[in-house]
Amino acid sequence: MGDLLGVAVLGAGHMGADHIRRLDRVVSGARVVSVADPETDRAAQAAAGIDGVLVHAEPAAAFDAPGVEAVLIASPGPAHEEALLAAFARGLPVLCEKPLVPDSAGALRVVEAEARLGRRLAQVGFMRRYDAEYVRLKSLLDGGRLGRVLMLHCTHRNVSSPPDFTTAMLIDSSVSHEIDAARWLLEQELTAVTVLRPRPSSNAPDGMLDPQFVLFETSGGALVDVEIFVNSGFGYQVRCEAVCERGSARIGDEHTMVVTTAGAACEEVAQDYLVRFAGAYDREVQAWVDATRLGRVTGPSAWDGYASSAVAEAGVRAQRSGERETVDLAPRPELYGGTGVRTNAPRTHT
Repeated sequence: MGDLLGVAVLGAGHMGADHIRRLDRVVSGARVVSVADPETDRAAQAAAGIDGVLVHAEPAAAFDAPGVEAVLIASPGPAHEEALLAAFARGLPVLCEKPLVPDSAGALRVVEAEARLGRRLAQVGFMRRYDAEYVRLKSLLDGGRLGRVLMLHCTHRNVSSPPDFTTAMLIDSSVSHEIDAARWLLEQELTAVTVLRPRPSSNAPDGMLDPQFVLFETSGGALVDVEIFVNSGFGYQVRCEAVCERGSARIGDEHTMVVTTAGAACEEVAQDYLVRFAGAYDREVQAWVDATRLGRVTGPSAWDGYASSAVAEAGVRAQRSGERETVDLAPRPELYGGTGVRTNAPRTHT
């Protein structure tokens, strides 16, 4: 490869535009070569000021632009399967924002296509694995000082939900992060899910059942609960507490500036995931660029993306049925470590 990794970015919305900025201004070793978005004006605006960038309406044109050596997919989830398979056909390494593919059947097709290649090309954008606090918690749990993990208590709150957000998306869009984080932290699969619903908040749009309480069972006998509240109205908060045999550890408490004035103290609360996880996104993309330049793929795999989609589907079923729903996973291909209950922790594949 040349001195800089040439990257095609698919999608120039909120996430895609931030990745374009990141590749151009923050990450070393890469350059944005082409951008594809059906709204070409939006793509051009996101790429403004970057020399030599080609703007396209179609992903295929962005893939085939001169100098493209890798692809970052930040388009809507339903477009991911086609884009991933097209990248595989060209032998292009991919960083794909979650979800890998929204439905588990499509995600499994991607897994099977990559397995037929016999080598990994895809990394899935579960950025919490790159957050400094999550990394410290993972290291602590792996070290065994606190003993076996018994429970994970998770909180996931947003200020408000986008106009097109649905009740199902509380699970398959928002809680999908906790699904992957739990699999990674515990190195266990999630085997069953139950969803409980309090009376909806008055802040929730009509017809949306928000907030919800999601309870996961794991293959190792632990329990994982998630409070998901996407219209909290006050801030973006993500917390996780691991309760273990010999102690507990909690991350996500905001250690930000506290302003005291007029007899009151006010602590800043992040309003957006791009603020709360800015450092995680930077480290994730830098790690992807570094590995790709060496001909390697690291981080969350296509199998992790498939497992997350399968668990999320069970969660949506539990939303609708009000019953405990089990998770059924296909056999894991050898490319991702074969079958078994241990999740595919970040590792390097050449």
